[in-house]
Amino acid sequence: MATTNKNSSTLLTSTRLDKWLWAARFYKTRAIAKQMIDGGKVFYNGQRTKSGKAVAIGDSIKIRQGFDEKEITVIALADTRRDATFAQTLYQETPNSIETREKNALARKQGILLSPASDTKPDKKQRRKLREFKERI
Repeated sequence: MATTNKNSSTLLTSTRLDKWLWAARFYKTRAIAKQMIDGGKVFYNGQRTKSGKAVAIGDSIKIRQGFDEKEITVIALADTRRDATFAQTLYQETPNSIETREKNALARKQGILLSPASDTKPDKKQRRKLREFKERI
């Protein structure tokens, strides 16, 4: 990895996955990024990976955050955290990922994901689960 100081331009050939996710503002700290990678919430080129994996331009990363699942392509590398506009220049979300996230958001807004799929009444076990879910909220 070839880097220079902050005042001059930075030329990176690779950076750690946890550092890149932190710099791209997917996670607030590197420690959280490392936990998410180790916990299987981040897939690098379709596979689980370690936080020290070297990220290269053109690689595909799938990130699960809450209800959302984003599939992004790495466009640029950075190992320092800067403002949000700079962070957005580091990656590009795939059109398929955007479409899927919008559909899921609409379904959540309309309550489709929580309603039963069939037209029949819920059985005893399903009613118990619904009751437990409603009591948690």
